[in-house]
Amino acid sequence: MIVHELKYSATNTYLVDSGKGLLLFDTGWAGTFSTFCRACGQLEIPVQQIDVILISHFHPDHYGIAGQIAQLGPKVLVMDRQRDYLHAYDEVLAKDQDFEPINEEQCIFLSCEESEDFLAGLGIDGKVIPTPGHSDDSISLWLSDGTLFVGDLNPLYELEAHRGTQIAESWDRLLDLKPEKICYGHARTWERDSENEAKRCNCIDDSTEGSADVALVSRIMKLTDKGMPKEKIQKKTGADPVLIEDVIRMYLTHRNVGVAGILDRIEIKNR
Repeated sequence: MIVHELKYSATNTYLVDSGKGLLLFDTGWAGTFSTFCRACGQLEIPVQQIDVILISHFHPDHYGIAGQIAQLGPKVLVMDRQRDYLHAYDEVLAKDQDFEPINEEQCIFLSCEESEDFLAGLGIDGKVIPTPGHSDDSISLWLSDGTLFVGDLNPLYELEAHRGTQIAESWDRLLDLKPEKICYGHARTWERDSENEAKRCNCIDDSTEGSADVALVSRIMKLTDKGMPKEKIQKKTGADPVLIEDVIRMYLTHRNVGVAGILDRIEIKNR
């Protein structure tokens, strides 16, 4: 099983290649279709060869180009718990001229319980797990090699702050699977360090280097609103890449959060 991380927008997206089938986990903002195609081209994987697209949750930065990709042949795999959210943000995305809504005729609707057998047909040993908390329609993808794709589920270093919530319940369900690798939608991938397993619920990511001031965080947020990828934000601001990742993730995963709220969360992360 090979997992390719595609870096073409502010959202981390992943291609799971079993050798028998290809699954795309999440897509970027509307307007990133051409850069997505280039990212696939760099891997020498034609978009038409992708079998299914699985969306962690139907927020604009995670399904923005799914409709355009599906027009080339891939099907959109939608869990039954997600069906009511499939078009929830279409009106917002329609402001971008490049947006194409998902055509339900290009969808495959399944329950999470049916996902294991479906994925097996693609040569993927894994299953889809409901993980509400960030949103009611959030799901995660688990692979038998210990890899987890969790979308915008709050990172483990925030777990203790969310005890007693759906977020903690979802993480408890995932941690029972003993993950070896966790792929986030807006944070750097975590891989288990056998010498530091006890840190699994503490500050798993490396500490953010440098200091974050209000003006810098505000500028990163504004550039994120424009759909600018992390690499371009780094060039424009000169900010530390780890800081940029933190700001983007916290901005996109916490509704109505402001600069002060993001700075507070960065402080919590680095305790």
